[in-house]
Amino acid sequence: METNTETNQVTMMPRIGDMAPDFEAVTTKGKIKLSEFAKDKWILMFSHPADFTPVCTTEMSGFAQRKEEFEALNTELLGLSIDSVHAHLGWVNNVREKTGVYFDFPIIADLDMKVSKRYGMLQPNESETAAVRAVFFIDPNKKIRLIMYYPLNVGRNMDEILRALKALQTSDKYGVAMPLNWKPGDKVIVPPPKTLDEMNQRLNDDSCERTDFYLCKKSL
Repeated sequence: METNTETNQVTMMPRIGDMAPDFEAVTTKGKIKLSEFAKDKWILMFSHPADFTPVCTTEMSGFAQRKEEFEALNTELLGLSIDSVHAHLGWVNNVREKTGVYFDFPIIADLDMKVSKRYGMLQPNESETAAVRAVFFIDPNKKIRLIMYYPLNVGRNMDEILRALKALQTSDKYGVAMPLNWKPGDKVIVPPPKTLDEMNQRLNDDSCERTDFYLCKKSL
């Protein structure tokens, strides 16, 4: 929760299930408006503390190197840090020259910190001037479906980000839930029954792997 001292209004940080707050911003790919960005696609919006820093370089390189995997999942990448667009461009070029990795996705230049504050990326007990490592999974309807926060000194896990994205999309497509450590190809959880009739049907259903009426798994 953030207090705006100018208006004395309290702004709630976005939560899972909220519509993603709209904004306009300058990026390394030109100006964007979130509500008009990546129509009919998922958006993975992620912040990093600062350009030209070691952990951030490894993370942004990870996103860039696996960009095709995100594209195959109908997902656009959108980065952010509290740096100028000129710093972003210099960093992108430096990393490409030194490692051959090209950050070919928009990175928001959030110098006024409006987006960072609105999305809870600035957390004072961690830093008041650098965004934490936040990840927002935004679906094609612009609804926030999953949020991850990491501190400044711990890099994210790209495999887990992709796994979570695939889980969300699979759940939407088939109306199922995912058990612990689920990955594509594993069995999924069938929604539990909501009535006594459904419960009795479930108890006599041999088409799924049944531990009990409330816990059944099946292959897709």
